[in-house]
Amino acid sequence: MNPSRNAVNRTLLTGAALPAGGGRLALTSDPVAGRLPGCLSPWQRGRCRWTGAASPACATAPGPAPGARRAPVRPRTPALAGERGQGPSSIPATVQGMTTQAGTTAPVLGIRALNRATLARQLLLRRASMSAEAAVAHLVGLQAQSVKPPYYALAARLDGFTPEDLSAPMADRRVARLVTLRSTIHTHTADDCLTLRPLVQAARERELRTFREGLTGVDLDRLARLARELVEAEPRTPGQLRQALGAEWPDADPQALSVAARCRLPLVQVTPRGLWGRSGQVTLTTAEHWLGRPARPEPAPDDTVLRYLAAFGPASVKDMQTWAGLTRLRDAFERLRPRLVTFRDPGGTELFDLPDAPRPGPDTPAPPRFLPEFDNLLLSHADRARVVPPAHKGRTWKKNQAYRVLLADGFVAGLWKLEDDALVVEAFDRPPKRQRDEIAAEGERMLATMHPGTAYDVRFGTVRD
Repeated sequence: MNPSRNAVNRTLLTGAALPAGGGRLALTSDPVAGRLPGCLSPWQRGRCRWTGAASPACATAPGPAPGARRAPVRPRTPALAGERGQGPSSIPATVQGMTTQAGTTAPVLGIRALNRATLARQLLLRRASMSAEAAVAHLVGLQAQSVKPPYYALAARLDGFTPEDLSAPMADRRVARLVTLRSTIHTHTADDCLTLRPLVQAARERELRTFREGLTGVDLDRLARLARELVEAEPRTPGQLRQALGAEWPDADPQALSVAARCRLPLVQVTPRGLWGRSGQVTLTTAEHWLGRPARPEPAPDDTVLRYLAAFGPASVKDMQTWAGLTRLRDAFERLRPRLVTFRDPGGTELFDLPDAPRPGPDTPAPPRFLPEFDNLLLSHADRARVVPPAHKGRTWKKNQAYRVLLADGFVAGLWKLEDDALVVEAFDRPPKRQRDEIAAEGERMLATMHPGTAYDVRFGTVRD
């Protein structure tokens, strides 16, 4: 890596303006209160409007009334861009990135069309005017293996975001950190802590089986009861929990005992851990105790399928299984088929989607975005080609280390990092000057949001393998 200090040298004074033509997504009412079960997408409730620039292709009319049921949709070709009702009869398929695959009635979405649809759902084409709590709900959580990534994830997606916008609901226990999707720590709303965690319990049981040799002779139900009593009496660090459980089962592996407690119980990391600008070691209690209400029984996955498609669609069954760390979700998709539309990707895989979710045209502008390590955009599909070009596959990870990622024209185009006095952008390929200027402006905006009052240069280099 050899960043050139002379490529761009901008001293941060104020946040950069949005790119030309940029608008913002405004919600007509609070998207958390009174939401429809199983779908937090604002366009599914007819709650969104576009302000600022002219309405982009992904602005759609209200969806079907709650509870409405659609007939099987295979013969229908849904709109891909523009106003509702525009399909191949009024928009050429080649313009919209859609073709028809021989022997099927489902249209094929090209990689760029999938990219733009996914970015629209992820609030990465236009920053949205919604609360941090509402965004966490819409995105069905934020990957949070480290404290800072959720804040950078929202800074890339929300208009006017400040770190306090996420810290405040976390301090008020309306948002919390716990292990859910893919057995990794996520930031979720309180409601999702109590519903998603039971949904992914099967994955936690699979993880627990890998520690069975260290748990010989341990009654896991009794362990869960004891661990609950311990952490609800007083939040405890993992080390304290290991020590207390080890006193009860001295012949068991201490690490396995701690893992068993975390797999059997929905344990949240209590604040100040997770708050912006605060430090604190991992300290655990149960979600029910921290949030003040009981977890719900294990739900059917159908509602979560709809929410996943609202945030990550169009997507296949395997895509959602990758996102959730679950298996055997085909039945849920089949139950929902009458309410969904279907496509094929270029490889022929069937993709499901919500009828009224945005599917912008493949040439819709996608401004640069700075994403944190472990952003769910990069971890939520079995086939990541819609975001990661094949030439750059594997370049955002090194062993177990994930890098912060730059999106340019909607695709992973490089890495970024903060040094003492600079935002260093390390591109996989040298960007043209106009794109470089757009990247620098977006970098300045991100820095003004996350580090106000601090001066940084923006420097460009090239990633060297």
